[in-house]
Amino acid sequence: MYESLKSTNTDTVLTARMRLVEVGGNAFQDMGLGRIVGEILVYLYLTDGESSLDDIGEQLGLSKAAISIAVRQLEALGLVRRVRRPGDRRKYYRTADNIAVALQQGLLSFIKRKIEVVGGELEAAIGELEHAGSGPDVEFLKKRVKRARDLKNSASRVLDSPILKFFTKS
Repeated sequence: MYESLKSTNTDTVLTARMRLVEVGGNAFQDMGLGRIVGEILVYLYLTDGESSLDDIGEQLGLSKAAISIAVRQLEALGLVRRVRRPGDRRKYYRTADNIAVALQQGLLSFIKRKIEVVGGELEAAIGELEHAGSGPDVEFLKKRVKRARDLKNSASRVLDSPILKFFTKS
């Protein structure tokens, strides 16, 4: 009886964990961060201790190369950290100690980089349009692109505001 109950509990935990991993993957994909990145972050968050690349691959059915790329992205965002085990050459990972702060700062950093890329493209478009002559289409597009640049600048100011920085401090 006890073994049957233990098996049922293990199955329930595994099912719940994998469902949440899938939801996390979908959420990260919707944000443009990549499904695998989200799956690995949620998997590590729901794992007690650290996991090797092999462990992650076995549980999630992913290649070591895909996991390695995703883990590097997560490390760059400050969401996971590498853990060393004496005498073991494998790489182990776990979520950041304060995942909420790391998630806030990592996502803010990601959004800021994306906004800067958009800003560069807007500036390039404005430069090209200044040399495009005149006409209703050119004037309309210039007006819209300049408005988009103003919105980008407003978003950048909000993301760089002292109040936001205060609330996302560790």
